[in-house]
Amino acid sequence: MCQKPSWLINLLNNILLKHLQNRCFFITLSAMKMKRYNLIFVPVLGAFMLIAACDKKESNTKIRGSWKSKDANVTLKITDKKFIMDGDEQNAEDYFTKGDTIFTSFEGNQPYTKFVIQKLDEHQMNLLYPDSLVVEFSR
Repeated sequence: MCQKPSWLINLLNNILLKHLQNRCFFITLSAMKMKRYNLIFVPVLGAFMLIAACDKKESNTKIRGSWKSKDANVTLKITDKKFIMDGDEQNAEDYFTKGDTIFTSFEGNQPYTKFVIQKLDEHQMNLLYPDSLVVEFSR
């Protein structure tokens, strides 16, 4: 039979007892392995988060322009930053899009008014108003 030298067994037992009593054996091992990687990983992660936070989200470019409802009662003008209904430039609302929903607010006030885009192409748009009324627009 092959026996391990007693000095090796004593050394391993001492190391295990020392670290297991403090309950930091696995933390010590992972910290020693990760020390090199942390010097690279943390700055790269920070730069990635900074770039992601500063990335400007573009609104849907298809909705920009002047729209008229099919019955010609409602006119809608959507610019880069403003949502103007019925040609009332003084009451133009700020807007942003999230998925297929347009959120508008007057001078940043909340709650937002939600308009759901049901159909959108270059010449036609169907909007579901907050009161569940569907209005068809064309250019």
